[in-house]
Amino acid sequence: MAVVLIDDEARARLVARFGEDVTAWCDALPALVTRLAARWGLTVVDAKPGNTGRTLICAGDDGAKKVLKLTPDHAIAESEAAALRAWDGCSRVVQVLATALADGAILLEGIDPGTQLGEAGANLPWAEVGDLLAQIHVVRPPSGFSPLEDRVAFMYRLAERRLRGSVAEATLSLETLDRARLRALALATGGGARSIVHGDLHPGNVLDGGPGRGAVAIDPRPSVGDPAFDLVDWVTLPMREGGTLEDGFDAIAPHLPGFDAERVRAWCVALSPLVVMRPLDRGERTPFVEAMLQMTA
Repeated sequence: MAVVLIDDEARARLVARFGEDVTAWCDALPALVTRLAARWGLTVVDAKPGNTGRTLICAGDDGAKKVLKLTPDHAIAESEAAALRAWDGCSRVVQVLATALADGAILLEGIDPGTQLGEAGANLPWAEVGDLLAQIHVVRPPSGFSPLEDRVAFMYRLAERRLRGSVAEATLSLETLDRARLRALALATGGGARSIVHGDLHPGNVLDGGPGRGAVAIDPRPSVGDPAFDLVDWVTLPMREGGTLEDGFDAIAPHLPGFDAERVRAWCVALSPLVVMRPLDRGERTPFVEAMLQMTA
């Protein structure tokens, strides 16, 4: 049975992100996939959800698993490809096989088994996560990347748009969001180390590459700035299981030279509203959500 390249749910997500004009891109997607599949010798075997485009799992003519990423926003493809090229050769980052940036397309190596680290639960491989962070942050930033403050400003603009009129707004005020935005911008412009920042490094964007590869990062939203930004989703993980932020520090610090607990704590406070918005929209008031809400004060 042929793979459905884009269904109604996927269209709705893209419209929510890019507006109604994206429907033309959705309509043209099958023809674009056919053209790129012919060029790169691909057979599409599965499609994965995404908020900024489509991710297609493919089999290459050489028998290897490959991943075709497509987005209507070519700037997203360009920045992602640039970051992955900068990290070329890093074992903890997915590698680029080819690009067609004029089509918003990137062809990536397939990662096996490719399960998300978010599914690992208490068995998270902290040593591999520390090595991943160390690998990506030691690479010298090339010219042309936007500063982290631009990424922060974008994230908070998007969050404000989503918060207005939402279920979450009853608990998380726009004033609280604005206060957090100012904190995050102060951190982003406050000096310190300057690295390539992945920008969206949560456990869902790190895949299991098997015994010979381990943790592999995907889907960067890169900028140049404070590497501590990339640690927020990791050090807060133990809190989801009833632990504390200090438990997160204790888990990652032995595996990450130069770990700056106070800098990471400050980023956790600054980004805490973004962490809880979606759970609040779903009506979740778990101990984790309550703990993160306390940080927003």
